[in-house]
Amino acid sequence: MKEAISNSSDETVVLSSRFIALVYPASDIGEVKAILAETKKEYKKATHYVYAYRIGETSKSNDDGEPSGTSGRPILELLYKKEITNTLVIVVRYFGGSKLGAGRLLRTYVSAANGALDKAEYREV
Repeated sequence: MKEAISNSSDETVVLSSRFIALVYPASDIGEVKAILAETKKEYKKATHYVYAYRIGETSKSNDDGEPSGTSGRPILELLYKKEITNTLVIVVRYFGGSKLGAGRLLRTYVSAANGALDKAEYREV
């Protein structure tokens, strides 16, 4: 098992929609809430703030208005697959005017999150 020790980000554009993936180390739920609030201030014109976190035995995901199961849950599954804990992943989306469809939306969210996770630094726990 490993945990992020650095922030990282990655950006993807698909059919004029901009996806900005952000990774943060997080050790408790209060920290997650503070980071989410700050992210919503920084990217205040974004359409969606999809997130997933895993802290110890606690985990949660949120699709933030995207079709159920196309964004938050797949990002959380990625954290489990990569055996990452104590980490928050947020993908900020600016809607570009074209619907992507459930499959493409899911692939785009996972790809963006994976890109940011690959850029983070980790330590074993």
